[in-house]
Amino acid sequence: MKQISILGCGWLGLPLAKSLLKKGFSINGSTTSLEKIAVLEKAGIHPFLVSLSVVEVLEETKISIKNFLENSEVLIIDIPPKLRGDSKENFVAKIQNIIPFIEKSSVEKVIFVSSTSVYADTSTTLCVTEETIPNPDTESGRQLLKVEHLLQSNNHFQTTIVRFGGLIGEDRHPIKFLAGRKNIENPQATINLIHQIDCIGIIEAILKQPETAVQDDKWNQVFNAVAPFYPTRKEYYTQKAIELNLPLPEFDENKISIGKKVLSDKVALVLNYEFKKKTL
Repeated sequence: MKQISILGCGWLGLPLAKSLLKKGFSINGSTTSLEKIAVLEKAGIHPFLVSLSVVEVLEETKISIKNFLENSEVLIIDIPPKLRGDSKENFVAKIQNIIPFIEKSSVEKVIFVSSTSVYADTSTTLCVTEETIPNPDTESGRQLLKVEHLLQSNNHFQTTIVRFGGLIGEDRHPIKFLAGRKNIENPQATINLIHQIDCIGIIEAILKQPETAVQDDKWNQVFNAVAPFYPTRKEYYTQKAIELNLPLPEFDENKISIGKKVLSDKVALVLNYEFKKKTL
């Protein structure tokens, strides 16, 4: 049985941990909420209270991080940067502060959950692959890209980056935010979304050991992860509002739409993964 540490047992990390438990893995899971410790314990996850800081790590936190990583072969980092609203953070500094602990631990491999926001939007229909040079146009994208470089340039462990598109699930869908809104931008841009089920499936495909390969080519890689489903924003969100009996969103057609079309062909080629939610 392998042990995996998941830094961030939130909307994706918790169901991922539960799925990995069913497959025989032992899971250390972190949370920043004292109340959530009981939730993790009930699920069979070894819980740890870990709150990363941009300043010097407190002694109590040092002990918690050390115990959280102890005896794990793989670390999954799934903590998004908090850069919306007034509470902005230095996400890069947070990750920099935990790297020395990873270096001294038993962790050999890291999976970092990143985002397709590392690719800039354009006024043309640009098809983006892993070969496309990232050029983020948001602060979140810029900090994520810096963290990707920090992790992949470290020779103490191997890091694979998974760049997810917009996350949706049974309890999470952007139409609930967009319904009834007016003057929504970029009506002709394509959507780049991925369902929670496929997020979990792709991470598990990376973790799956090759049966006959001389070496595992899933590590030190970058994977785009977006469902192969590309209607325009206007088409998709209008149809979703109709299906869910929600007020129709109204789009601003006066401005040129900007966006990108993110391709995930490498997921099928290298991981042999087939999307479970090909339409969303």
